[in-house]
Order: sequence, then C-alpha cells, then structure tokens
Amino acid sequence: MTSAWVGLVGVGRGAAAPRCARTCRADVVLLDIQMPVMDGLTALAELCRTVPDTRVLILTTFVEQQNVLRALTGGSAGFLLKDSAPAELMRAVRAAAAGDAYLSPSATRHVVDSLASDQGTHRAEQARRRLEVLTARELEVLALLGEGLSNADAGRRVHMSEATVKTYVSRILTKLECENRVQAALLARDAGLGT
Repeated sequence: MTSAWVGLVGVGRGAAAPRCARTCRADVVLLDIQMPVMDGLTALAELCRTVPDTRVLILTTFVEQQNVLRALTGGSAGFLLKDSAPAELMRAVRAAAAGDAYLSPSATRHVVDSLASDQGTHRAEQARRRLEVLTARELEVLALLGEGLSNADAGRRVHMSEATVKTYVSRILTKLECENRVQAALLARDAGLGT
C-alpha cells in the first residue's frame, strides 16, 4: 500500500477556494455549501472551470435534494454530511483522489428516494430503456449500487470478490455512459431496480 501526504489548508470564503486550489495544486478540495461571499456550489463551478484536475467534495449540514443535484451535475466528486465520521471523510477523500465518486451512505438513501419519488413515469421508462444493454449479472450489481453499497459490501452480498465487483461497475459505467457510480445509482433508482 502506498502512503500519501495530506495537507490541510482552510479558506474562510468560497471565492478564495479556486485560487488556493491552484496555488496548493490540490488533488481534492472539500467545500462547504454555506460560505460567505461565494457559496460552495458557485465555488464548485469556478473550481471545475479553472482547475479541472482538482476533485471537489461538497459538505453540508442538511441533505437538500436541489443542492445535491446541483453539486453532482456541476462536477462534484461527492457529497458528505458535516457530521460524517472521520473515517468516512477519509474514504471520501481517497475515493475522490482515485477518480471515483462518493455519496455519503447516510445521505444516499434519502437522496435517491427523494429523486425517485419526484420523477414521473417518463423518466422511469427512459431509465429502463437505458438498462436494456446490461446483462442480468450487471443489473444485479447495479441494483446494489442503487442501495449505496460499496464494492466490498456488494461483493459479500452476491458472493463475488471486490475486484470482480469493481470490474462489473466499470463495465456498467461504460455501457450506461455514466461518469461515476452515483449517476449509475440514480439511474438504477429511476428505473425502479431493486425496489
């Protein structure tokens, strides 16, 4: 296992985040949604525009569907609640640094359920059509993503190694043209997979 150096630099205003990320050559930035002068979601857009190789995780106190959607569609690598345990925060940072997405397990079910309940039949039909390219086993793995399970937890559930699940996830993302596992999980829920 390789070790990594982690440095923390704090900024008090959202407007300072892009400049600080450039200066520090940050791999991962954690942004609070509520920041003075420039909120975290606006800072996210600026970070994505000016330092596109920097991955951004959004922090918040409350899960609000609109903010989660703006964050994920705006280029965020993940979404965490401020009361997340330190170990979860480190998992999220490592996932983001590795190019993966991370949605806090405590927020996943709420967000996915909110999105699914707010969408009409048309969205569900579109999602089901997109899933037609997947094999039965890929659909099974996708359903577990929709539950917010990690690769290790999904592997235990379906008696596969974590590496095999990771391979399936990569195939699923490619076939569905999703950028990350959060988008795939939302698609699974839209289609009613696993419900």
